[in-house]
Amino acid sequence: MNNETGHEVADALGDLLKRSLRADLHRALTEDLGEAVDEVTYPVLSGLARTGPRSAADLAADVGLDRSGVSRRASRLEAAGLVRREQDPADRRAVLLTLTTRGARTVEIMRQRLASRIEASLSSWPPEEARSFAVNLRRFVDEGPFTGPTEQQ
Repeated sequence: MNNETGHEVADALGDLLKRSLRADLHRALTEDLGEAVDEVTYPVLSGLARTGPRSAADLAADVGLDRSGVSRRASRLEAAGLVRREQDPADRRAVLLTLTTRGARTVEIMRQRLASRIEASLSSWPPEEARSFAVNLRRFVDEGPFTGPTEQQ
């Protein structure tokens, strides 16, 4: 069986997931949003926007950091009024991180910036190809190899 397409997608994903590329993008998306909002704290803000209130440990798994890394970043964001800590109503011993109204507005600005950058990068594509790419990327994310246990080959 020929795996040419699989290799091509894997190579493109490897390029896309490079830490330096993500850091550069996060830096651009957070520019001028305040001292606490930068490429380091971006994953915490973005993660909370996607998941809603979470413990530092649960959020860590979602954003690819360890619990202490999430806690340090959350402290910076809390001092800036973007995140707050709340007692977990389901477990009085646990603490949840949640976005404040200001934090949610900051995330919306970052999302708008990201959407604009994506739209600009697709502007030379025929509209139907750009739309097809969006639909198929969503399908790949929802149904692709990252959705469950992988088989060893």
